[in-house]
Amino acid sequence: MSKKSQNIGLYVSITVIVAIITVVALIGYVFLADEPEVIQGQVEVSEYRVSSKVPGRILELKVQEGDMVHEGDTLAILEAPEVTAQAESAKAAENAAAAMSRMANNGARKEQIQGAFEVWNQAKAGLDIAKKSYERVSRLFNEGVVTAQKKDEAEANYMAMQAQERAAKSQYDMAVSGARSEERQAAAEKVNMAKGNVELVQAYKDETVQRATHDGEVSEIYPKVGELVGTGSPIMSVQMTNDIWGTFNVREDQLKGLKIGDEIQAFVPALDKTIKMKVYFLKDQGSYAVWKATKASGQYDLKTFEVRARMVESVDGLRPGMSLIMKHKK
Repeated sequence: MSKKSQNIGLYVSITVIVAIITVVALIGYVFLADEPEVIQGQVEVSEYRVSSKVPGRILELKVQEGDMVHEGDTLAILEAPEVTAQAESAKAAENAAAAMSRMANNGARKEQIQGAFEVWNQAKAGLDIAKKSYERVSRLFNEGVVTAQKKDEAEANYMAMQAQERAAKSQYDMAVSGARSEERQAAAEKVNMAKGNVELVQAYKDETVQRATHDGEVSEIYPKVGELVGTGSPIMSVQMTNDIWGTFNVREDQLKGLKIGDEIQAFVPALDKTIKMKVYFLKDQGSYAVWKATKASGQYDLKTFEVRARMVESVDGLRPGMSLIMKHKK
């Protein structure tokens, strides 16, 4: 083979290699350069925990995990003997205070008024006799028949009977008029205080029956029937299925001007469906979040933002924990 033929063959080989490299580069550019980055998130749901203000023993669980409940439904019943005893004691104290208030308002009984009246009449009769005796002894003293000692004794007895008559009259007036306004007011305040204690204990008693505060699905039950639970200890968790959203962790170079109110599309692998969502929350995750250096030498770092979005329309079958895939153009 001539040298010229070898040069031609070498040239053709180089040309073919260059052509192959060029084609591969073009294919890579076309198919890889515009390949969007995948941002993965997941479906979240609001949740509340059911707990009691009073300690007790789980007497009965009215629901199971996975049950749908509505506001006001009974979820669990606790047994709290101490609260029941306090309720009975508070009710007895209220009844006693009410009886004292009625007695203060109604005044003395008829028999008490009659008795006070008789004592007053007796004191008046004694005073009348003492007065006549004093007047008789005074005349005899003036005539020189009796001594000054006898006159002083009669006068002292007369004054004592006057005081006794006034005291009997005061007791009778008190029986007729009844208790003073201050005493009636004090009795009424004791009734109000007793009623307040009854309402307080009743509120604690109501806590032995736990009810749903919102519609939702029972996601988890913690204690078993017969177990003790303390004050504030969670009994179960309820997911509010009408308050569902998606959350994504997005680097700031992927935001591309994304703001609250923007609509995005996310693919749900579990449903094999793309759904529309509207952004309602956007916030950086702070210094504790993952940072990414833009260069090896590091001119600046990229922070991560939490993006939350709600579904524009209701999506059947969408469940908390399902993955959401959002694609981002490079």
